[in-house]
Amino acid sequence: MKIKILLPLVLVAAALMQGCVSNKKYAELQTNYNNLQTKQAELKQSYDVTQRELEGSRTRVKSLEEQIASEKANRDALQDALNKCLAGNNQGNVNIAKLADQITASNQYIKQLIAAKGKSDSLNMVLTNNLTRSLSQAEMKDVDVQVLKGVVYISLSDNMLYKSGSYEISDKAGETLSKIAKIIMDYSDYDVLVEGNTDNVPIKQPNIRNNWDLSTLRASSVVQALQNSYNVDPKRLTAGGRGEYNPIADNSTPDGKTKNRRTQIIITPKLDQFMDLIGKPVQK
Repeated sequence: MKIKILLPLVLVAAALMQGCVSNKKYAELQTNYNNLQTKQAELKQSYDVTQRELEGSRTRVKSLEEQIASEKANRDALQDALNKCLAGNNQGNVNIAKLADQITASNQYIKQLIAAKGKSDSLNMVLTNNLTRSLSQAEMKDVDVQVLKGVVYISLSDNMLYKSGSYEISDKAGETLSKIAKIIMDYSDYDVLVEGNTDNVPIKQPNIRNNWDLSTLRASSVVQALQNSYNVDPKRLTAGGRGEYNPIADNSTPDGKTKNRRTQIIITPKLDQFMDLIGKPVQK
């Protein structure tokens, strides 16, 4: 009789144990699924950044290819003129020598353009990779990075940088600014322009006259943070404001306003470095 009573209890206990195992397995699968979702989001973000880099590279390559084609056409014209001189032999040795020198110079310039094309792409890739590698996926939501002809454009959202309705740097911006400051320090020969931008909503603060003031004050706050907190040489820094007059989106929508409220940090080579980058001599 006791055996008959114990048997159902054992079966019930076994069923409960089986249920516990199933719940544990479900939780494990749910965790794996969540991890895969997070990884997919990170890969999507990385893909979007790569697509922007690719588009910028295509633009730069097209520009250099056009320069190369133009210079080759110029060289061919010079070669044709030289051939005519040689055939007629009535222009004199001086003119022939001059044309030969021009052709040599043209060939040299074509080589410089081809080298610049590779150099530009390499520099842009290094700059972009260095910056995006240092920023987390969460930070990349508030930071947009573009590189064009060796110039780095870092666009920071005002939600991340400033306290609401203010030009004071927020506490949460410190870690991101420190990473950007490291990139600036790594490229110590480059100049840095910090440029504030706003939407078209008039500012209503007693100590701020208009959006010109707000954008300039915000740029100045970033410049002073880079100098005072991260030891960037102030001789390299310039602060400027463009108010509401440099929009990148439609101010008639909340999303457009959000995109327009931004601060750009523009890291650019000095004139001689920039001209060397694109393969042209600096004009004295």
